[in-house]
Amino acid sequence: MFGVHEHVGGEDGAILPAISKKGLKIMSVNLLTDSETDPIIWRGPLIAGAVKQFWTDVLWGDMDYMFIDMPPGTGDVPLTVFQSIPVDGIVIVTSPQELVGMIAEKAVKMANMMNIPVLGLVENMSYAVCPNCGEKLPVFGESHIEEIAGKYKISNLAQLPIDSKLARACDLGEIEEYETVLLDEIFANL
Repeated sequence: MFGVHEHVGGEDGAILPAISKKGLKIMSVNLLTDSETDPIIWRGPLIAGAVKQFWTDVLWGDMDYMFIDMPPGTGDVPLTVFQSIPVDGIVIVTSPQELVGMIAEKAVKMANMMNIPVLGLVENMSYAVCPNCGEKLPVFGESHIEEIAGKYKISNLAQLPIDSKLARACDLGEIEEYETVLLDEIFANL
C-alpha cells in the first residue's frame, strides 16, 4: 500500500525500517522474505518472536506515534503485543457482517481483560455510495457498530464507505496520496 518493496537492511545487529515516500517508517515480515509472494508458515512462538523483534530490534528512532496493524481476533499477535509492548490504546476495526461484529466484541473483551484501553471502533466497508443518487447502500448488511459501541461504552469513531479510489491507491502503492475528510473525523475523535 505504501509502495515499499525493497528488503530492509541492518546495522549493528539491528533492523532498519523501510521508509515510505513521505517518510513513514514501516516494518513487515513481508520486507524480510525473498519474494513478496512467499508465504510465512509460522506457528505461534515464531510469530510472537517476530512481533517482539519488531519492537526491540528495529531502529525506530524518535517517533510521535506507532501504529501496529494486527490481524483480527484474539490470537497470538494481539496477545504478544498486549503483553510485551507498552500500548496506550487500541482502535478496533470491524465491518457490518454479524460474524465480524462477534470477532470485534471478542477483541474488546480481550483488551478489557488485559487492561488495554479501547479508544473506539471504526467500521470499514459500511456502505457504498450510489454514484447516481448519492444513496448509502449497505452492501454487506446493516451496521452493528452502534450496538457494539453502546454495549461496551466505547466510541464509534467512524463508518467508512467502500471507496474504489482508496482501493486503487492501495493497489498502486500510493496510500499516502489518498485524501478524504473521513479520516479527519477519526483523528478528531481520538
